[in-house]
Amino acid sequence: MQSSHAPTRAEADRPDPSRIERLCIERGLKMTGQRRLIARVLSEAEDHPDVEELYRRAVTLDARISVATVYRTVRLLEEKGIVERRDFGGGRARYDPTDRGHHHHLIDVDTGSVMEFEDPEHEKLAQAIARRLGFTLVGQRLELFGRRAPAETAPRLPGPAPRGKPRG
Repeated sequence: MQSSHAPTRAEADRPDPSRIERLCIERGLKMTGQRRLIARVLSEAEDHPDVEELYRRAVTLDARISVATVYRTVRLLEEKGIVERRDFGGGRARYDPTDRGHHHHLIDVDTGSVMEFEDPEHEKLAQAIARRLGFTLVGQRLELFGRRAPAETAPRLPGPAPRGKPRG
């Protein structure tokens, strides 16, 4: 049964929930205005931001947000399985929303940029290794670190092209 109340001005002005906000609601988190803002910033991120970068982006939208609130919120999102902590080097944890699906990362050690990719050959090899050692594979994570080859000598990955653009 639908609610018969007319939306308040605040409800009418609020944008549709971001994908991260929807995950938060599904997992029972109370959504304060600041959590909503952090969820939106994470949903719109095309990279793998660290907490300081999330804070810089959030504070441009609401100057009242504190870095402590961003840290607490990210920790809570990690505990609820909404984001995963990643260590791509450089001494700072970065975050990857779990709703992006299965993918791997190639990290440029010179620039720190991160490219997401999928590779069917790697998937087959990982399954075969697990089977050979008597395991059923339930998860995997691949993080490759490298330097970009000169454009004229750079080979292409087999299978589908890397997803999207490089993500920092």
